Amino acid sequence: MIDIKVPTVGESINEVTLVKWLKNDGDYVERDEVIAELESEKATFEVNAEKAGVLKVVGKEGDTLNIGDVLAQIDETAPKPEGKKSEVGGQKSHGGSQKSDVGSQKTAAVVQPQAAPTTAAAPADVKATPVASAIIADKKVDPKSIQPSGYNGKILKEDVLEALSSPGRKPGLQPFTREEKKEKMSNLRKTVSRRLVEAKNTTAMLTTFNEVDMSKVMALRTQYKEKFKEKHGVNLGFMSFFTKACCFALQEWPAVNAYIDGDSIIYHQYCDISIAVSAPKGLVVPVIRNAESLSMADIERRVVELATKARDNKLALEEMQGGTFTITNGGVFGSLLSTPIINIPQSAILGMHKIEERPVVVDKQIVVRPMMYLALSYDHRIIDGRESVSFLVRVKELLENPELLLFGKDPVRTLLEL
Repeated sequence: MIDIKVPTVGESINEVTLVKWLKNDGDYVERDEVIAELESEKATFEVNAEKAGVLKVVGKEGDTLNIGDVLAQIDETAPKPEGKKSEVGGQKSHGGSQKSDVGSQKTAAVVQPQAAPTTAAAPADVKATPVASAIIADKKVDPKSIQPSGYNGKILKEDVLEALSSPGRKPGLQPFTREEKKEKMSNLRKTVSRRLVEAKNTTAMLTTFNEVDMSKVMALRTQYKEKFKEKHGVNLGFMSFFTKACCFALQEWPAVNAYIDGDSIIYHQYCDISIAVSAPKGLVVPVIRNAESLSMADIERRVVELATKARDNKLALEEMQGGTFTITNGGVFGSLLSTPIINIPQSAILGMHKIEERPVVVDKQIVVRPMMYLALSYDHRIIDGRESVSFLVRVKELLENPELLLFGKDPVRTLLEL
């Protein structure tokens, strides 16, 4: 009998929550097969069986466990049941056998690499988890009769089982009830809540606003997006323009890139830009390191990589630590204007918003332009009004004249040394 203990998942993390058992007590498990899902205050991860054998469950779902506690035991001397096929490399981190739950796909870090199982699948055009695909194929369920509840319209195992238990019910037409559901707050949500309240209570937070004409940036994207994608293998998005603009502005106004540490102010000679991403388990803020030294394509690749990891709950702890300045984009959800909260210990955060065509006055003429409101929330203890407003005006100037993003200055004025 061997013990499966709660592994070390990161510095300063002493306890985790047992979210879900993916295997039942008494099940025969293969080596490296995923048996449980744990959650720390920063990430979610899976635990694999260290040996093949019969599983004996020790912890209960919802339990808070310390690092090193015994999670389960495996009797490696137990014989393998007849008819059970060996699984090379165990389950895949986002799938597993039909006995496992879809919770296994919602993970932020995999303890060991795993290979994919061979199983029946739903039609290729149906977005579903491997477990859900297998049930759809086996039971010959019409995917159109299933109401998906997963991220980005993905069908989960529970969605298929619900459709099987309620045949004939049209998706989205379930009646309302007066039932209430009490759910334990996740460690990640508790951490986000604590940090947001701490930011409000410990900083002298103020927000300044401006607006930017996105005409030139949008024209550049339209003109070069196909060549950019062909050359670099990634789409040309807005985030690279904003990241570049912020990096130049942060170097000109270093207080916005600094933070308070006790009685000292720590200034950074680099720009580690945090990108706020809405993940399935809550808000996460992965970091683009040394963004000031990256090209537009490098920034776009890093944004896609981090956003994908965040949505798949596979961000490593070190990818979310640090950061000197944060950018958050509420415009993707339709937000026209907001006051973002500082990501402590940082001193400022830039809020992007929805681009909306509005009438503006240009050369004494009323014209329609694609406009975006910008909001800079900052800690007034370290950043004065002059610095915050000047920083935001500089970001606006760089975005309205994207040729300045080449090296931060007007080429002609630089040539003439003006």
